[in-house]
Amino acid sequence: MTARDAHLDEFDEATAVASIGDGRYRAELDESFSILGKPNGGYLLAVAARAATTELVERGTNHPHCVAASASFIRAPKCGPADVRVTVHRSGTKISQVHAAIVQDGRVAVDAILSCGRLDASSEPRYAEPCSVVLPDLEHCPRVAPGGPPGEGVTIMDRVELHLDPATTGFSRGELAAEAEVRGWLRLAGGRPFDPLSLLFASDALPPATLPIGSSGWVPTIQLSVYVRGMPAEGWLVARQRATLVAGSLVDEVCELWDATGRPVVQAVQLAMVRFPS
Repeated sequence: MTARDAHLDEFDEATAVASIGDGRYRAELDESFSILGKPNGGYLLAVAARAATTELVERGTNHPHCVAASASFIRAPKCGPADVRVTVHRSGTKISQVHAAIVQDGRVAVDAILSCGRLDASSEPRYAEPCSVVLPDLEHCPRVAPGGPPGEGVTIMDRVELHLDPATTGFSRGELAAEAEVRGWLRLAGGRPFDPLSLLFASDALPPATLPIGSSGWVPTIQLSVYVRGMPAEGWLVARQRATLVAGSLVDEVCELWDATGRPVVQAVQLAMVRFPS
């Protein structure tokens, strides 16, 4: 980290990139944003978006926010040094389309297409579907325990404060549910406000929705698509992740996040691999 970056918080530091020329950036994939030693998919998407928006701004394009992203996770990178290769396909008035690939040991690990623009915090939606999730008060939703040491646990649980609705946590007590859904209150550890970049991470920060129906372990992401729909108000997010189909060894999950005013700020869907005890 350079002297210029000394003021960054842990999320900004973990997603920081340094230009090495010709649209290439150097990143240090942080093991504190990992699951069993492998960087979390939403975190990797945030790293790619950091490089993409940095490239746009350095070119003079005032598009500092990733508003839509779709990434394929080709192989799981290791924590440590990696390069991000950025190609700007088009810079428009409102939106720029950018390709970003996270490369490690000469091989592409994450391949992403991003649409970048500028979100207006003062803009009011013309229409917004109301939040349909009703949660118990925060004090009645136990926090998910910290994830253990880097390389051994789900360390992203140290980077967020996630309080799950007890109605969706029967799996922790050995109980099976009829619905594949988890929901609760979410914020970054220490209360740092969410911004468009950290919302990309938040889109993949909840436990698998299949745990309530008996799956084992976390689910490796194959493809993740995220829409960032607004600058979130300060405060806790309401978060819901649900599975729509589990078939064979694959699950598709939908993650929805609403800010403290009830405004939708993230819509995300991913295809992932899932395991069930035999």
